[in-house]
Amino acid sequence: MNILFIGDIVGSYGRAIVKQLLPDLKKEYGIDLTIANGENTAHGYSMTEKIYNELLDCGIDLFTMGNHIWEKKEIVSKINQLDRMVRPANYPASNPGKEYLVAEVKGLKVGVINLLGRVFMQCMDCPFQAVDRLLAKVKNEAKVIFIDFHAEATSEKVAMGFYVDGRATALVGTHTHVMTADERLLSNGTAYISDVGMVGAQESVIGMKKEQILKRFITQLPEKFEPADQGAGLFNAVLIKIDEKSGQAISIERIQRVTTPFELDPAHI
Repeated sequence: MNILFIGDIVGSYGRAIVKQLLPDLKKEYGIDLTIANGENTAHGYSMTEKIYNELLDCGIDLFTMGNHIWEKKEIVSKINQLDRMVRPANYPASNPGKEYLVAEVKGLKVGVINLLGRVFMQCMDCPFQAVDRLLAKVKNEAKVIFIDFHAEATSEKVAMGFYVDGRATALVGTHTHVMTADERLLSNGTAYISDVGMVGAQESVIGMKKEQILKRFITQLPEKFEPADQGAGLFNAVLIKIDEKSGQAISIERIQRVTTPFELDPAHI
């Protein structure tokens, strides 16, 4: 089984890049399941039902989210209807949305878990205790267990990788939007990478307009951040190959593509 996980998709430009590249990538690598982090798809913050359906139509099967999940009010009321989206499980249990997903792929059950880190991020329930609770549930429903750990600190991500090694098929990091080069199989077989990166404008600061970010750094004055929407496009993802009999990872490979500059269709901005 081949699982493609796409890094944080940033705004309309990121969505356009996915539409342009994903069909051919799925054919090239023989992808059976495509998962993407969707927490930045709606102009950099959260997701809407329209965007959710738009990305399903272009070939994404399941979505993980992150710390920006609730920044569109619509998602709070709609998330229980969006059955291919999982929210970070260490938000309070009363929050709407699914703590984990189970999908059937080629006759094999795949469980997907999403967690938030706590280092340099907002106060959250312990992701280590949360993953223990979820693994106890999901292992009874799925042979393959995939975890997206949406966290800032690489140290916290590496620690989580070791913590779930041998209990999860794969743990990938998201949130920083910068792809790391530390992909590997851990000693007990879990596929790991600290951060998958992003999909968005290459000439940007983690997907946002560089002029706005620079002004904030230089002046320390408040500045609105908006997704960059021109220039070459950057597509970051990982390919994880899984043995269907054992449910264990065989390999993890970084995928990075850069598109030529293109104009956005105004209907998709």
